[in-house]
Amino acid sequence: MNPNCTLIGVLGGKGGVGKSVFAANFACALMTELRSQVLLIDADSKSIGDQNVITGIKPNKTLRELASFQGSLNSLPINQLVSVHPSGLAYLGAVRGPDEKLEIRQDLVIGLLEYLSRQFKYIVVDLGNDMGPLQQAILMEATCAMIVTTPEVLVVTQTQRLINELMSATFPKDMFQLVINKAGPNGLNPTAISTQLQMPPLAMLPQDEATAAAAMGKFTPLVLAAPKAPLTAAYYDVVRKLTSGILQRLKALTKPKPQGAAESGGAPSSVVAATGLDPRTQLKLRVHSELIRTADLNKLLSETRGDESKQNELREKTRREITQIVDREAPDLQRDERSKVIKEVLEESLGLGPLEDLLADPNVSEIMVNGAKKIFVEKSGKVQLAVTTFTSNDHLRRIIERIVTPLGRQINNSTPYVDARLKDGSRVNAVIEPLAIDGPALTIRKFKKGGVSPEKYIEYGSMTKFMVEFLRICVENGLNVVISGGTGSGKTTLLNMMSSFIPSNERIITVEDAAELQMQQEHVVRLETRPPSMEGSNAVTIRDLIKNSLRMRPDRIVVGECRDGAALDMLQAMNTGHDGSMTTTHANSPRECIARLETLCMMAGMELPVRAIREQIASAVHLIVQVSRLSDGSRKVLSITEVAGIQGEVVTLAEIFRFKETGYDKNRRIVGVFQATGTVPSFIQKLADKGVVIPREIFSNDASTQPQTPQAPKIQAPAGGLTKPPGGPAGPGGVKKTG
Repeated sequence: MNPNCTLIGVLGGKGGVGKSVFAANFACALMTELRSQVLLIDADSKSIGDQNVITGIKPNKTLRELASFQGSLNSLPINQLVSVHPSGLAYLGAVRGPDEKLEIRQDLVIGLLEYLSRQFKYIVVDLGNDMGPLQQAILMEATCAMIVTTPEVLVVTQTQRLINELMSATFPKDMFQLVINKAGPNGLNPTAISTQLQMPPLAMLPQDEATAAAAMGKFTPLVLAAPKAPLTAAYYDVVRKLTSGILQRLKALTKPKPQGAAESGGAPSSVVAATGLDPRTQLKLRVHSELIRTADLNKLLSETRGDESKQNELREKTRREITQIVDREAPDLQRDERSKVIKEVLEESLGLGPLEDLLADPNVSEIMVNGAKKIFVEKSGKVQLAVTTFTSNDHLRRIIERIVTPLGRQINNSTPYVDARLKDGSRVNAVIEPLAIDGPALTIRKFKKGGVSPEKYIEYGSMTKFMVEFLRICVENGLNVVISGGTGSGKTTLLNMMSSFIPSNERIITVEDAAELQMQQEHVVRLETRPPSMEGSNAVTIRDLIKNSLRMRPDRIVVGECRDGAALDMLQAMNTGHDGSMTTTHANSPRECIARLETLCMMAGMELPVRAIREQIASAVHLIVQVSRLSDGSRKVLSITEVAGIQGEVVTLAEIFRFKETGYDKNRRIVGVFQATGTVPSFIQKLADKGVVIPREIFSNDASTQPQTPQAPKIQAPAGGLTKPPGGPAGPGGVKKTG
């Protein structure tokens, strides 16, 4: 914005407070009192052309029309952009009437404001009462915000909500100036309003319906239609109070300038020299700001429609543009620094900014962002602080939006948290203000391409080859498995590995909140939940998808995680012929897993007796695999347990394999041994009846504690029975290599 121009926003906490009427009359009074060039802009997201009626001006252009303008604003005379009232007031409307809706990107409006700020001394913007991204972006450029309220309880309460939201968005409270409209003896006491809002009123406009109605009938602002009315005098009083030192003081306020606003559409280069930014950051913002002047990145990205060749072409074209801009902006930059700036601006323009290098690092398994300046990563099981940061919380917020928007998900004040995924299947969770107090929180759980093979589990010491072979037999033969563990213990990774044992000729339906399972088979249908719309409707839950999957002729149903009443639907599916189904849940032991499933079933709202639920669990679940992330960062399968049935009121569990800690090595890493408990699962006989012969020695502790023994258990089956998967030699211990 031109520093010689003052932008004043007008907003209200509720419709019907007279905010638009105030904006028009305040602009007229400002123009007349100061004899300056004043521009009135209607930027109310719910505008139906209100200011067109109040001012009686037919707009030459509207914000909506300028959104699709492809040329340069400098090529248009100012009188083609704005309309001028006979009094001299300039005007730019939002829309032409109720048939149109204001839909315009904020970066276009900020660029337009910068241009108009060179032409006018004052700009008054009617922002409405819905503070969306566009309105907040304009408010960031404003010197002050005139908040209009009326002396009514509900209106004051809504005004308080608006002020709280703006303060949560880090706008300083000092920039808000309170105007009480329609003040009279029948309304709330001004002192009571001031006390509730903790803000003294700048002015009180008397209630004068007759003058206001007469002016509206003439399609003329009342300041011009009734220059001697007491209400008109009150408007001039507002102007005098505001310009007698308040505006000058507010000019120095630090507002939440969009320091990262160059990301995918932000403020122009005139605003990037904000105080507190180092020269390198200022250079990056100038370069990106200049880039979005020459190219509409959002539009170009959407036009690629996921086509990799088009995306690569756009990336190379953008890289060339950035290189030219950097050479113009900083011709003396050293070669290494120049390359870094070009790379970072490119990633922030088309990628995920500072996250790109972390996502590309194969040693990073998890990325945790706690606000713009703190990025933690997990490497080799250890959490450490990364050296890279975001420019600002606004920058981080835009990266989050870039992740979730292509998935049809949203994150805003109404839905301040979201689950999503990246293209490579990595899991994403984001939480924004006001829930995240110190700035947006972003967590990315990375998954290796192709998952982790069974051989890797053995190599990492996460389980033995006998345990892997046992799990393969169980999955191949259709046992229902629940993987239990804490957050970050590796449940989904283990589920991915075990799913590779499902025969390739079976039809698999996967159900997830955010799709991340990586099935190796061809016959797979992947289903993903849908969050509610802006109106809070049309949500599709895990329960809905499980019920629907039963009509899709599945051989196996794999649910990413059971976390609510969907557990009951999953158990019923397991009990109705869909053997071999798998899921995960949060629990710290097999016994806790049973209790967890029981609790989740109660959340289904069916009011089933506890015994009935336990019988469902005992008959549906065959195996519980307990996985954990230990204190040294390693992940191990701590237990493989059979659900043996129910005795009385208690579900019976029989542990088959366990991990026993024996101490620490010199590097403080946990040392232990995997043991077979000697328990032979009850379903072994059923498998034998099918023709699957499992040597009993694999359940002997002597055998399981010798994972390097070359004598691997061999699975034998007569003709027509289950054998090893065809197509290549098996790995150690009879485990077929899948990696």
